[in-house]
Amino acid sequence: MRLGLAVAALALTATTGAAAVDDYPSRPIRLVVGFTAGGTTDFVARILAEGLRKPLGQPVFVENKPGGNGAIGAEFVAKSPPDGYTLYFTTAGVATALPHLRKALPYDPINDFAPVAQVAFNSTILVVNAAMKVDSARELAELGRAKPDTITIAIAAIGSVSHLALHLFQSAAGVTFRQIPYRGMSHAMTDLLGGQLDGLFGDVPTVIAQIRAGKVKPLAATSSRRSDIFPDVPTFVEQGFADTVADQWAGVLAPAGTPPEVVASLSAAIADVMNDPAVRARLAENGVVPSPKSAEEFGRYLRAEFDRWGRLIREKGIMGE
Repeated sequence: MRLGLAVAALALTATTGAAAVDDYPSRPIRLVVGFTAGGTTDFVARILAEGLRKPLGQPVFVENKPGGNGAIGAEFVAKSPPDGYTLYFTTAGVATALPHLRKALPYDPINDFAPVAQVAFNSTILVVNAAMKVDSARELAELGRAKPDTITIAIAAIGSVSHLALHLFQSAAGVTFRQIPYRGMSHAMTDLLGGQLDGLFGDVPTVIAQIRAGKVKPLAATSSRRSDIFPDVPTFVEQGFADTVADQWAGVLAPAGTPPEVVASLSAAIADVMNDPAVRARLAENGVVPSPKSAEEFGRYLRAEFDRWGRLIREKGIMGE
């Protein structure tokens, strides 16, 4: 009798699970962002969430869980039920670099998540005050060697692309700048315009307005290819700094164990949104390049970047917390 009840229970569970997958999504979805509202990551996540309502047939709500340079939000999602209703909007630093810089992270970016899709690609650019008498990363490096530890360069938090890019540039150029961390790059931009800083590493949405206004001067892009928004700005690699590649991107992760059918449904819906001409135009206006990758492509890329950053951080002696 007990065996029969157990078999029946297992059959019911399997049937219920299959029905849940078939009906997905049947309720609102939560998209967790590990940073405060108003920044680039939050902006892109909200555009994605808004666009997903139509292909998924359910509202998608952005929930900000800032702290630990994205680690608090990542941990929350990693420990959530793997049912496709709680997702993490990740950045390059959180998923591929921070784990090599923090001694004890509460999540494993490879084993605790199922890759869903890459969403966008976003160059980070080194800019200086327009009055500064340098016109390239090579000239800034020369000035830095002549005046070691005096040129001030703003970065975001430890483990961010800006932090990593600065260290790679210093290592490749044989120079030391004064690294100034900021909680928000908008404040750093204000200080740069006011003359309290010499330069900063900022993503395109952070620097786009001031570059176009001629108030700051772009010297180099940290990405592996030139920015689609600023194609005239050469990369660090083009200027002779081979290892100074720090691609900024954003993507969606689900908790490990999320059913493949659910991941596939989400991945297809994200691709639909990112390929919508209106969405692409809205993002491009703000300096963000849509760059959708499928779950399989994103998974391979995430693993490759995770391994690459681990090697570079060890080789270059980049310090974390």
